[in-house]
Amino acid sequence: MAQPTGVFVTFSAKGLREDLENVIYDISPTDTPFMSMGGREDAVAVNHEWQTDSLADAADNFAEEGSTLAAAEPTATSRLGNICQISLKTTLVSGTLDAVSKAGRKEELAYQMSKRAKELKRDMERAYVGVNQTKTAMAADTTVRKLGSLTSWVATNVSAGSGGSGAGNGTARTDGTPRTFTESLLKASILSAFDEGADIKYLMMAPSQKQTFSSFVGVGGASGVSNFNDIGDQRIIGGMDVYVSDFGEMAVVPNRFQRSRDVWLLDPEYYAIAYLRPFFQREVASTSDGEQRAIIAEHTLVVKNEKALGAVYDLS
Repeated sequence: MAQPTGVFVTFSAKGLREDLENVIYDISPTDTPFMSMGGREDAVAVNHEWQTDSLADAADNFAEEGSTLAAAEPTATSRLGNICQISLKTTLVSGTLDAVSKAGRKEELAYQMSKRAKELKRDMERAYVGVNQTKTAMAADTTVRKLGSLTSWVATNVSAGSGGSGAGNGTARTDGTPRTFTESLLKASILSAFDEGADIKYLMMAPSQKQTFSSFVGVGGASGVSNFNDIGDQRIIGGMDVYVSDFGEMAVVPNRFQRSRDVWLLDPEYYAIAYLRPFFQREVASTSDGEQRAIIAEHTLVVKNEKALGAVYDLS
């Protein structure tokens, strides 16, 4: 239908109010499963330390009647430690911006600090499982302290690609040749962990490896593909959240912030996050017409006994 002559339309009108929703939509992921599952401890020094011990290997044990008893010297415990790392985020908001009327938030500074807090938590998750990082040696006052990531600790119950190795004790591993994630690789690490006395409760992996895991023959059916769970249900099952191994059930947890080349075997009882300074806000002196604040945490990763954990490394 043609527009009549002389009609007044929105394109010509002035003073129309904007139609802006009073909501800000943000779907950026904020879940940090590794941090959430582990324990929390207090640190009282920059180098946070702990001890580990182990029993002697089982061996033949028989003696002649009336044997002379000879004392065997006990082995000492192992003393380990990780370095506390300072992580922080800052923001500076002008006084005018905080004063004007805004959609989706009342105070800009509070909104920005809420974002910084979530970003800081994501950065910390990445420091633990998203990088292959060696703990920093305490060499000089100007040294930027870095914690040893999980890859620098788990070295016993592992499956590694060609050339891959790890020294443990906070030293970054040498990444090996990538290979496809298979159930046989996972079962090898689970078996090693069980033999060492571990009780693995969680398998944590990147989303891409989670999809590979769901196609395993052992969990996805004889053909390794999705199938109907129930004819009446009419749902296609394309993923698995629990792995029933020969040594117990393990929940499968995807983690967006970890390295995709690593799959972790975890018992949260044997790792924790230690805080020298838990999350806190600090007002920063500003010479501008605005307000500046920082949110800070000083923290490190505690791997109480790396033999209680495991990994499948070097996955493509």
